[in-house]
Amino acid sequence: MANTKSAERRMRGNERKNLHNRRILSRLRKLEKNYRQILTAGKKDEAVKALRDVASAFDKAAKSGVVHKATASRKKSRLTIALNRVKQVSTQS
Repeated sequence: MANTKSAERRMRGNERKNLHNRRILSRLRKLEKNYRQILTAGKKDEAVKALRDVASAFDKAAKSGVVHKATASRKKSRLTIALNRVKQVSTQS
């Protein structure tokens, strides 16, 4: 429990920020999961569009400080590599 008025205000602000950040993280996880499902289904055209959406969402989350810039960069890189693998496999077949 907060002892001062400023601590109470700080708690209220922290709660709002926590809800905001959780909402963004939840959306990121959903977008990434959806993208991976599209990849496993082998829908390359849809996967390219989904990758664009996921990458954009990660960039926005990094810009606002919800996720670290390096984390966003690493995830985007790995998702792109996964797409390239699927493309590579389909061209070899």
